[in-house]
Amino acid sequence: MRMFSDALDDDLLIGKLRMRAYDPARRFDEATVPSEWVEDRFGKERIELAWRSSYPIDSEGTIYFPAGSEEAVEYYQDAPRGPMFPPASPAEVEYVEARIGHQLPGILRRLYTEVADGGFGPDARGLGCLRYGNRDPRGVVWPSVVQLHRRDRRNGLPASWFELSPGGCTMYWYASLTEPDNPVLLYDADGWDPDQGQRPEDGITHITPSLREWLWTWAAGGDVWAPALLR
Repeated sequence: MRMFSDALDDDLLIGKLRMRAYDPARRFDEATVPSEWVEDRFGKERIELAWRSSYPIDSEGTIYFPAGSEEAVEYYQDAPRGPMFPPASPAEVEYVEARIGHQLPGILRRLYTEVADGGFGPDARGLGCLRYGNRDPRGVVWPSVVQLHRRDRRNGLPASWFELSPGGCTMYWYASLTEPDNPVLLYDADGWDPDQGQRPEDGITHITPSLREWLWTWAAGGDVWAPALLR
């Protein structure tokens, strides 16, 4: 059984995260590729295959292929390698910790200061940013974790929950900042009703035992959803 706690393991994890975060074909669970390029390179049949495979295609004709797919790897083979957003400074980490009232786990601190200030990770958006005003290549401003934390507090969520990544629809991934090993919580915002005397904890649908385990799964190319879907 893999242990997720020693410093050497964390060095390996940071290296794995950096490799994915710096590769636009693998930075998220999906990689965007223009349909015109796909048709020119692979033919119209590949567009039809994308439709049959239910890959999302937006109004601009952009296809969302799975990370690491042949189409994504070839399209981005000559793209620069590097983070979408530069790593944060220790002072920026401390600023966020002061605003949310909790220290970040050591591995999360290293992720933000040694890999990138968010802009990579599970699903289509990945981790939030410590800084305000980070813009992606399309000019979209990414939310800061402080903004997300304030929103969650207004919605009644515990202050010790730190949003890692949206999961689609009303699902979100959170890390507990106070429990040992910082378990990761898959939370459904529509899964509890305060009018029925329920609490946010009633909206938790799955728990990954540790933040390191959750990060290792994604860094190694796995699906963080897989354990939840087996329930």
